Amino acid sequence: MPGRQLRGRGWCGPGKGGKGGEDEDEDENEEKGYDENQKFDEFEGNDVGLFASAEYDEDDREADAVWEEIDKRMDSRRKDRREARLKEEIEKYRASNPKITEQFADLKRKLVTLSAEEWETIPDIGDYSLRNKKKRFESFVPVPDTLLEKARQEQEHVTALDPKSRAAGGAETPWGQTPVTDLTAVGEGRGTVLSLKLDRLSDSVSGLTVVDPKGYLTDLKSMKITSDAEISDIKKARLLLKSVTQTNPKHPPGWIAAARLEEVAGKIQAARLLIQKGCEECPTNEDVWLEACRLSNPDEAKGVIAKGVKRIPNSVKLWMQAAKLENDDFTKRKVLLKGLEHIPDSVRLWKAAVELCNEEDARTLLGRAVECCPLHVELWLAFARLETYENARKVLNRAREKLPKEPAIWITAAKLEEANGNTPMVGKLIERGIRALQREGVVIDREEWMKEAEAAERAGSVATCQAIIKNTIGIGVEEEDRKRTWVADAEECKKRGSIETARAIYAHALTVFLTKKSIWLKAAQLEKSHGTRESLDALLRKAVTYRPQAEVLWLMGAKEKWLAGDVPSARAILQEAYAAIPNSEEIWLAAFKLEFENHEPERARMLLAKARERGGTERVWMKSAIVERELGNIEEERKLLDEGLQRFPSFFKLWLMLGQLEERLGNLDKAKEIYEAGLKSCPSHVPLWLSLANLEEKTNGLSKARAVLTMARKKNPKNPELWLAAIRAESRHGNNKEADNLMAKALQECPTSGILWAASIEMAPRAQHKSKSADAIKKCSPHDPHVTTAVAKLFWRERKVDKARSWLNRAVTLAPDIGDFWAYYYKFELQHGTDEDQKDVLKRCIAAEPKHGEKWQTISKAVENSHQPTEAILKKVVVVLGKEESLKGCVRCCCGELLNVTGSALAAWITPNYESTCNNVDFNHSFPETKHSNIHFAGSKNDLQTV
Repeated sequence: MPGRQLRGRGWCGPGKGGKGGEDEDEDENEEKGYDENQKFDEFEGNDVGLFASAEYDEDDREADAVWEEIDKRMDSRRKDRREARLKEEIEKYRASNPKITEQFADLKRKLVTLSAEEWETIPDIGDYSLRNKKKRFESFVPVPDTLLEKARQEQEHVTALDPKSRAAGGAETPWGQTPVTDLTAVGEGRGTVLSLKLDRLSDSVSGLTVVDPKGYLTDLKSMKITSDAEISDIKKARLLLKSVTQTNPKHPPGWIAAARLEEVAGKIQAARLLIQKGCEECPTNEDVWLEACRLSNPDEAKGVIAKGVKRIPNSVKLWMQAAKLENDDFTKRKVLLKGLEHIPDSVRLWKAAVELCNEEDARTLLGRAVECCPLHVELWLAFARLETYENARKVLNRAREKLPKEPAIWITAAKLEEANGNTPMVGKLIERGIRALQREGVVIDREEWMKEAEAAERAGSVATCQAIIKNTIGIGVEEEDRKRTWVADAEECKKRGSIETARAIYAHALTVFLTKKSIWLKAAQLEKSHGTRESLDALLRKAVTYRPQAEVLWLMGAKEKWLAGDVPSARAILQEAYAAIPNSEEIWLAAFKLEFENHEPERARMLLAKARERGGTERVWMKSAIVERELGNIEEERKLLDEGLQRFPSFFKLWLMLGQLEERLGNLDKAKEIYEAGLKSCPSHVPLWLSLANLEEKTNGLSKARAVLTMARKKNPKNPELWLAAIRAESRHGNNKEADNLMAKALQECPTSGILWAASIEMAPRAQHKSKSADAIKKCSPHDPHVTTAVAKLFWRERKVDKARSWLNRAVTLAPDIGDFWAYYYKFELQHGTDEDQKDVLKRCIAAEPKHGEKWQTISKAVENSHQPTEAILKKVVVVLGKEESLKGCVRCCCGELLNVTGSALAAWITPNYESTCNNVDFNHSFPETKHSNIHFAGSKNDLQTV
């Protein structure tokens, strides 16, 4: 026993070389009760070592039996639930995937009810077995050319010998014959593709081919036979449609499709036979009869349609077609009346019959029509229009009884009263009608009633339009939204051309908002654009009654009187305005302008003197100086400007006018001092900087002007006008490279400036015009007027007249206040337009009254042009533009480079050295702006001035 225990514990004797450390491990294992180094059991884990040596006694067996019973009990409880769930899943699967026998079980049971005759009428399905069914290929692999060539050679029939063969007596066969194109293979390939398309049109269901005939009808309409492949297509379609008509002969679209197929194929007789058979199979379908009528000869069509109406006497389409086949109105009316005997409630037939009658017969027919179709409002209204005033009222009353919810009857009754001069009844009828409709539960749709008002206006019933607006414009609008909504409605009506409707909306709005200046102004603008002078004057008189403190209303009234030539009435209005608003500077200035423009300078001086006494603003002092400049009183002008600057030192226009005064007198040094003093008080006003720069350029040259403009740009960064002035200064002195550099910097600082991009387009070489224009449109808004005008000028130079006219028109539309654009447009029409175009541009310019523009302001503000009308200013600007163009020439250097030489250099040098007898002159001159020598000009002197 001791020995066995030692062997079990892995003891080794001294002869085996045992170590003392192993004895220590054995002691530790004895203390734990198990060996940690034994093999790990994957299922039991380490626990196998815990109970491996334990005995399995009765207690263990009893415990296992108890747990087994518990497991069986739990399993039995879950078994019923598991089996029920499994059964439910099986039933659900069988319901979603039934067998074919189960699907047709109910139909099979119904077969016992069929009679022998019904069995006989079941059509044969044909032989659709797999044995005769063509095998379909889903994918195709291109056939090698060698195989196609071999097949062609096998099927080829040669009826003539080759020349080489004839030379050899027919004993030789040429081997080098290789065809360029295999047309047979191409045709077979197209037939295969066509067959695939037809296969996709159909689908196979239980061996039967089903085609959608309606969809195929649409395809047949666009089919044109141009090749053998399409003939094959028609053959396939014929087979498919034959299957449709055989399997379901009572299906009308199938017959129609088959007939149309034959019609497309050019077999009109076959189409007629097919549709005739379709009429026999489907005698109660009106579409089949209509198709048969269409395919028949004109002589036979009447007979076909007669058979159709006998079979289907209640078909409106057939009766309409029968009437259409007749030639004269009397026979057509007779056919329609015959149809009405069968279908008395057909509104379409009644309308067609009435259209073919004279007024007396139409009245009789409509009397019968409203009895047969009492619920159709159009027949009632047409009947009322044909009756006399008294009878029409009776007809409309009867219609209102039959159709109490129809608003058109009330509107027609109002129009009837207005047409017969009973205008006071119009408003009452519309008001009563709206109340009656509301009692009947009809929802009054404000938008729909506004459309009815516009329709009444178009029909000439203005009183009805006004009554509708008055009674419906406020329905469904919140009280706080009324003003905004009504003004928006009026503007929309104005855009659609419904002027009376817009006028009615404003009139109603002014009864609610009597003191709202904005609504009075909107109404006045409407009258100014679309009304008469009398209506505008009456409206403005009424407006100033309710809003006496509104300066703009008084001024508008005075201006309209002035434009009408009634200066005394304009004075009277301004006097009333001054009495209502005694301290209004706008009224003082308006009175001054009235007198000044009508050549009454003394009256104007008196008005301005009174205004200055009452403490006028800087504008009064400026206008006073303008009057003195007009009269030539230099000392008085200087005195007024000095006094104005003492009162208003920050008003830059006074500094500008004083400096210009000194320039006109030749006191350039004093003018320079004034400009510099003005810039100390107004450093951010660009016109002062530009005036000083121009003065420096005249007196001290480019360097001084460049310094002034540089300082101006530092004081006013990102200002495109200052950049443009610097660029033009460099260009005037021939520094084109410096001008290009400045332009590049300017576009970096002001990338969206239209005037800079327009100047860049002008400076660019001809080859870069297109790209520069594209960049300008991309960087600036496409609606920038300066860029638009620059692009228009490019089209103009390229003789693209229509495009140039379109772009110039866009420019004046975008900026109607800039006179330079109107001048370019008018100049263009003078060259390329008709008299009507020129008059139209001139009229539009006068209506726009432009006030701004570089050239426009220079000319319009000159002393000699102070009282000139817009037309005269426009023509003077056009003359100035023409003179500028005459200073532009096209010069080519001997090296071949095309140079644009403009301004004083070209005018001062070429003109005296030009010999009109030559067309190609070598000038041997170096222009400072080009730095080229040996330059010559090609062309005549006239060409030079018109380039």
